[in-house]
Amino acid sequence: MSEGIIYWLQQTLNALQLGSIYALIALGYTMVYGILTMINFAHGDVFMVGAFFCFLAAVYLGLPFVPTLLLTMLGAALVGVMIERLAYKPLRNAPRVSAIITALGVGIFLENFTLALAPYPKNIPALLANATWNMGGVSISSLQIIIILLSLGLMFVLDYVVYRTPVGIAMRAISWDKTYVPLMGVPLDLIISVTFAIGAGLAGAAGTMYGLAYPVIDPYMGIMVGWKAFISAVVGGIGNIRGAMIGAFILGGVEIMVAAFFPSTYRDFVAFTLLMLLIVIRPYGILGQPRTQKV
Repeated sequence: MSEGIIYWLQQTLNALQLGSIYALIALGYTMVYGILTMINFAHGDVFMVGAFFCFLAAVYLGLPFVPTLLLTMLGAALVGVMIERLAYKPLRNAPRVSAIITALGVGIFLENFTLALAPYPKNIPALLANATWNMGGVSISSLQIIIILLSLGLMFVLDYVVYRTPVGIAMRAISWDKTYVPLMGVPLDLIISVTFAIGAGLAGAAGTMYGLAYPVIDPYMGIMVGWKAFISAVVGGIGNIRGAMIGAFILGGVEIMVAAFFPSTYRDFVAFTLLMLLIVIRPYGILGQPRTQKV
C-alpha cells in the first residue's frame, strides 16, 4: 500500500479508538435526556470519577484489568444513582433551569472533591500487556483493539437492553409519557435510577479505557471530554441511543483527521464548526425526530 493509504488507515484506527470513548459517555447524556428531558451536565465528571476509581482499584487494590473494569463501572453506577436521588429527584417538577444549575453544581462538587483527595495528576499503571502488530505498514496495538471491541460490545449490550428487554421497554415508554405510564404499573423511580446507573456505569467504563489509552488523569479531565460527548449526542439526535453512537464516531473521526493533516490547534475549531453546520442542516440531529404531541 502507498504511504498515503497507510497513513489514512492508521488515523482511522485512532479515530475509532477516540470515538469509542466518546460514544460510551454520550450514551449517558442521551439516556437521561430521553427519560427526563434534562441534560445531566455532571455526566462528564462522572466519567472523571470513573477514571479515578480505576486508579484506586489498580494502584491500591492491585486488581487486574477485568476486576478493575467491573469495580469501576459499579462505583460509577452508584455515584450516578446517588446524584439522581439526592440532587435531581427533588427537582423533577421544578423549573428546568433549576435542574440545569443543580447539574452544573454537582459537576463542580465532584471536581473539587476529587481535587481535594488527589491534588496532582495521577498515572494509571498498565493493566494490559500492549503488543503491537504491523499489518501492511499499519501499526495495530492490542490496547486499541480491546478498547474498540469492548466499547462496541457494551454498546450492543445496551442496544439489546433498551430494545429487547422489559426494562428497556419501560424506559422507552416513560420517555414517551411520564404521566400515564406509571399509572399502568411501571415503577417510575426505579426505572429512572436504573437509567442513571447504566449511563454512569458506561461512563465508568469509558474512564477506565481512557486511563489505559492516555494514562495521565486529573480532576478536570471530564470537562472538555464531557462537552464533546454531549455534542456527539446532540449531533446524533439527543435521546436516540444509536444516534449518540454515530455522532461520537463522527466527532472522533473529525478530530483525529484534522489533527493529522493540519496543525493540532485547528482541531477543536474545525470539528465544532463542521458539527455546528450539521446541526443547522439537521436541527434534530442525524437520527433525531421532532415529537408531535396532541393537545
